[in-house]
Amino acid sequence: MKSMNTSFQQMLSSVPANIQQEVDLEIALSNRINDLMTERGLSKLEFANALGKRPSEVTKWLSGQHNFTIRTISLLSAFFGESLIHVE
Repeated sequence: MKSMNTSFQQMLSSVPANIQQEVDLEIALSNRINDLMTERGLSKLEFANALGKRPSEVTKWLSGQHNFTIRTISLLSAFFGESLIHVE
């Protein structure tokens, strides 16, 4: 088991920093969307219907592997009434 863990760590260390940051941001956004949906008691279907989207699109957003556009982030921020991204 130790060698598998070591191999995994070696693989991770070979991923460029910008790709690691991209993945971290994608996961953080999907987690925040999920948290906001949960706080408001929204199912995927209810959320999708409220935004005029397909449930499959919401599933992609929540997967942590979706490349969000500024347009989508703005739509979601307006829907939830708070910014999903804080830029300083």
